[in-house]
Amino acid sequence: MKNKTLLTGLGILALVATLLVAADHIDAPHSMGTSADIADFYAFEPTVGSDNTVFAVDLQSNVLPDLAYGTFDENILTEINIDTDGDLVEDLVIQAIPRDGKMYFFGSVAPSSTGLNGMVMVNSPLGSVDISTDTAIVETTEDGVSLFAGPRQDAFFFDFFQFNAVIGGMAPEGFKPAGDPDSTDDDDTTAVDTFDGANTMSIVVELPNTILGETTAMNALGLSVYKTWVTTNAKQ
Repeated sequence: MKNKTLLTGLGILALVATLLVAADHIDAPHSMGTSADIADFYAFEPTVGSDNTVFAVDLQSNVLPDLAYGTFDENILTEINIDTDGDLVEDLVIQAIPRDGKMYFFGSVAPSSTGLNGMVMVNSPLGSVDISTDTAIVETTEDGVSLFAGPRQDAFFFDFFQFNAVIGGMAPEGFKPAGDPDSTDDDDTTAVDTFDGANTMSIVVELPNTILGETTAMNALGLSVYKTWVTTNAKQ
């Protein structure tokens, strides 16, 4: 695999403590419906007090069960950017790019350049995994890094139709949020997950914090965190 110059297509930001989520579903016209379209980004400890961090990137959020699964575009590089000193400039990068049915991961290392342009860091391999189809495949390396790439059910809960009704001033009388003890499954005033059963194309990395190193970045609560965001980069 040769180094390739890439151009950022879309990015989203999340600050990591225990679990923080950013959502950005199908609203980028030039990337909508492709694996360049970032839907959600999750970063969290797999268990409380764990010495590992999980990064989960959901792409192409409109993959429905009755349609063919999408595929990862081989011209798209996904980058997980990690800020360790609080200046919102990436100090470390984890990269993922597909080739011939496998997802290849690189990092976590300092990028050769920050901002919009990036290079595939072929000299810093993290591991690879077969892209899953019907059965989930997880590869764990000798360094304790677990990798996954493939379709997963969309974890984002959103009542799209009630949202449109609310912002249009047409919410039904007595509307109850999901989980309301007075709501019932057949109550048309109860929130429902419009995208239940829909899928995304997901990239997941779990790795020891020793690979990420120390962080001095702080969140609003004064907790030490990794500040992290995702970009999808298209080959020039």
